[in-house]
Order: sequence, then C-alpha cells, then structure tokens
Amino acid sequence: MTTRYSCFLAALFGVFLGGLLVWHILLPDRARSEVENRTLAQFPDFSWESLRDGSFTKGVEDYFADQFPLRDDWTGLKARTEQLLGKREFKGVYLCGETLIAKVEPPRDGLEEKNLSRVARLAERAEVPVYLGLIPSAAEIWQDRLPKGAESWDQAAFIARVAEVKGVEPVDFLAALRDRAGEAVFYRTDHHWTTLGAYYGYAALMEALGRGEEVLGPDAFKPRVSPHAGEFQGTLYSQSGVHWLAPDAIEFWAEAEGLSVTSWRGGTPEEAELYDFSHLLGKDKYSAFLGGNQPLCVIKNPEGTGKLLLIRDSYSDALAPFLALHFEEVHLLDLRYYRYSAAGYAGENGMDQIAVVYSVPNFITDRNLALLAR
Repeated sequence: MTTRYSCFLAALFGVFLGGLLVWHILLPDRARSEVENRTLAQFPDFSWESLRDGSFTKGVEDYFADQFPLRDDWTGLKARTEQLLGKREFKGVYLCGETLIAKVEPPRDGLEEKNLSRVARLAERAEVPVYLGLIPSAAEIWQDRLPKGAESWDQAAFIARVAEVKGVEPVDFLAALRDRAGEAVFYRTDHHWTTLGAYYGYAALMEALGRGEEVLGPDAFKPRVSPHAGEFQGTLYSQSGVHWLAPDAIEFWAEAEGLSVTSWRGGTPEEAELYDFSHLLGKDKYSAFLGGNQPLCVIKNPEGTGKLLLIRDSYSDALAPFLALHFEEVHLLDLRYYRYSAAGYAGENGMDQIAVVYSVPNFITDRNLALLAR
C-alpha cells in the first residue's frame, strides 16, 4: 500500500466521520426510539460538580451514542453482522430461527425463596383462599428451539416448589403450556404469551379455582385481529437489535359486550375499556389489553358470579378478559404501582379468592412482592 493511497484512505475516513458529526449536529434530537421502545439520552446540563464526578462526560457519551444518525439502522446492521459470524445470543435474547427467546438468568440473593415466603404470608393474613400460578417463559416451554448449548435455568424445578408453600394452592400453568408447546403460545418477537397461550392459562386457572366445568372451548370464541395488530414488534425485537423478523399478530378473543371496566391509572376511578385499540397505533401494542400497566383495574360482569383478586404482572392483561366472562368482578392489582395491603384490599372489597399470577422471570426478580406481607 503506497503512502499516497494510505493518506487518501485516512482523508476519506476523516471526511466520513466529519460528515457524521455535521449530520448529528443538524438533526434534531430524538426523545424516544420506537424501535428500541425506550427514551433516548439528551445532552446533559453542565456543572463543575458533574464534570468533577464524571457524570457530565458519561452523560455526553450516552447522548452521542443514543442520538447517533441512523442509530436504529446501525444496531440492526450490527446484529445481522454478528449473526453471520455465528452469534446466536443478542443482549440476553436467543435467536431461534424466526423466533426470539429471552434468556432467563439464575436468581440471585435468594429473592425467589423470599417471594415464595411472602405469598405464604399473604395466605396467613387473607381470610379467603390464595392461589399461586407461575407462568413459565418461552425458554422453558420451547427449550428444543434454543441454540445448541444455550443456557436455560430450570424453571420447572422452581415451579414445583409452589406445592410446598404453606397455605397456598398451586395453579399448573406449566403443564397447560407444555401440552401445547407445538402451538403459538408465545409471541415470536415479544416475551408475553399470546392470546392462545393466555386461553390455555385461563383454563388452568379456572380448574385450580374449582370452576373448571365453566371453561369455554376454543370454538366459543371468534378470534379477530384489529387494524395494526398484525404489526407487533415486541420487547425482544427492541432489546436484541434483531430487526429483520416478520412482526407478530395480536388476536382478541373475548367480547367486551356487557362488561364494564374501571381504571385507577391516575389514582381516581375512570372509565376504561377491555381492549384499548388506540395502543395499536403506537409501539407498545400489547397495551391494547386493558390499556397496559396501571395500579388497579376492575372488570365487572353482572352475569358472572364471585369476586376474584388477581395480584399480577403484565401477563394477566391478556388473561383477564377470559376470566371476566365468568366472575361478577375481577380486580387486578399491580404491586409496582399499588403500595397498600393486598390482604386488606381483599377484605375491604369482599373478594372470594386471591390468585397471585406472575411469569417466572418477573417473580424471581420482583422486590415489590415484599408488599404482600403487609
């Protein structure tokens, strides 16, 4: 390589970097990445204190990384290049053909056992039966799809521990999903179960609650895909950088007719919907179920019987519409936002049964379950 050619390449690279810098300066900063489904860093405020402690320079570094021109395209290109080099794990997500499956890390510091004991404390305090259902993730149900040698924590062994929790009745979501592992019970680009998966979960929960004979068969529903529901690119799509997979479709099975929904999203009751289709226009389409995360949601059905309290994570958003077809009232508490006594709530509102329903990855990492001991 001649000196002249080397200088030419160096100059060309310098022009390229300079062009990117000018492009970066001219482009308006973005507040959010829809592809990654997260807020992007903004240029930090300067102070001598932040300069001394390094937070300013770290903020500048994050700002340039997040606001880099065509960032979404570059992250996708990076993942595609790594795939061609044989990589199968991308930021804690396994690429399994046309499916993304989140890796489940082994629990740390004994939090999973503490949370089991906290559910037992709830059972001691509550005056009604308490059930615990742990939903295995796709890494457990679809183990055969994982890349060869991929690490997979034994969720089934932990779920078996539920039967040992004093005063608590187990819900067998594991068997319900294992028996249907050949079906689309999880999304390909998201960590949640699909509406089909939630249907099998509904049947398992109703069986545990002693109402299995009421379960409606699949033929009782007319699954429908609303506009934009077939363009779902979920959390694993955003997290991994694997941006070339076809989007998922979201189905809605249960009918909302005759049901009333009340949300305490802002601390006061407001009318809500079983399906909020406005979310299908944005990135987080899964929030079309009940409108997404909220401290408290109550679904009432004048034709139903009994009152059920669900202490839940986001998996129950797709589960609750099925349960609402049978219960007079279904109350959903999210401990990330509801900070009061769950046992006290059950007593004050005349609940007949309490079901703690969590996905395994959330249950073994959620410190908010400490609130169950109140």
